[in-house]
Amino acid sequence: MLFNLPNILTLARILLIPLLVGSFYIDGHTGNWVGFAIFTLAGVTDFFDGYLARRYQQNSKLGAFMDPVADKLLIAAALMMMVAVERISGYSVLAAVVILCREFLVSGLREFLAELKVSVPVTKLAKWKTTIQIFALGFLLVGDAAPAAIPAIVIGDTCLWLAAILTLYTGYDYLRAGLKHMT
Repeated sequence: MLFNLPNILTLARILLIPLLVGSFYIDGHTGNWVGFAIFTLAGVTDFFDGYLARRYQQNSKLGAFMDPVADKLLIAAALMMMVAVERISGYSVLAAVVILCREFLVSGLREFLAELKVSVPVTKLAKWKTTIQIFALGFLLVGDAAPAAIPAIVIGDTCLWLAAILTLYTGYDYLRAGLKHMT
């Protein structure tokens, strides 16, 4: 079914991306909190689209395609905007680039392997990488708007680097698994 609730939630996540980008143009700390709220709402739609698809057996080919694309678009938009406004700066830009490159690599690899009818399941470590990455982005979106007792930027940068390290490891795992089918 094309317009089931999980697909609508995934589409909503994609439509939230321009709002997230727009939040970077709101002056002061309000923009940080609006961006964080939009990112959190997108995360909630991600959880529920998967939950509802499994619970009510509303899996679809469109949903299987759109869900990871929506995730990657959201992550890429958040990373690129934070680099653009220097909320991610210095050497941490390298961590952001590693994460983006891995996303493209794995997406291309999955597409190639799908043509060969080979699926590459998501590993538990890759799920942990995604979780840490999302926490990193949440803290970095709040940034210096966080209460003084919460070092949001330090937590965000640390989690971003941890996600980048896990990204390299899981990306290598996927590539190694894919290379077996390329030779």
